[in-house]
Amino acid sequence: MNDDDDWTDAWRFAAEHHHGQTLPGSELSYLTHLGSVVLELLAAHVVEPVPDIELAVPCAILHDCIEDQGVTHAELASRFGVRVADGVAALSKHPALPKAEAMTDSLSRIQAQPKAVWCVKLADRISNLIPPPAHWDAAKRRAYREEARLILNRLGAAHSGLAARLRTRIEGYDA
Repeated sequence: MNDDDDWTDAWRFAAEHHHGQTLPGSELSYLTHLGSVVLELLAAHVVEPVPDIELAVPCAILHDCIEDQGVTHAELASRFGVRVADGVAALSKHPALPKAEAMTDSLSRIQAQPKAVWCVKLADRISNLIPPPAHWDAAKRRAYREEARLILNRLGAAHSGLAARLRTRIEGYDA
């Protein structure tokens, strides 16, 4: 199977598993977010190659399947290979951990993965640093921006273009 077929298969899988899910505070399909993450990666790749784009794209498409939809590592490994499943698992926060520890734990697991997975997390946070939901108070917005800085500090070395884009989004974020 070629990469295009793999990516299409991953997109269909994500569409099935995120069916009915919408972006928080919106009527838009959650696929909007997944597409945004992939587009961030591909736009960065045009300027400066993303390491192992063949791994990065399916991880980006599937990055919320474990955390949000209860898909198992074994299911992803069987369908998309262990490398993709491991990347998606690293990108997923453990629900049993306190919120304050979940991101630090995930970042440590991401750093044990290939740089392609680091790039997915950078692209994910770039995609998420849009105007915050109206119900977020100033403290929540500041905490989200600080978490973005942590992501940048821990993973920014993976890709200078994605790091610069994230830095710009952080600077412009309404906190």
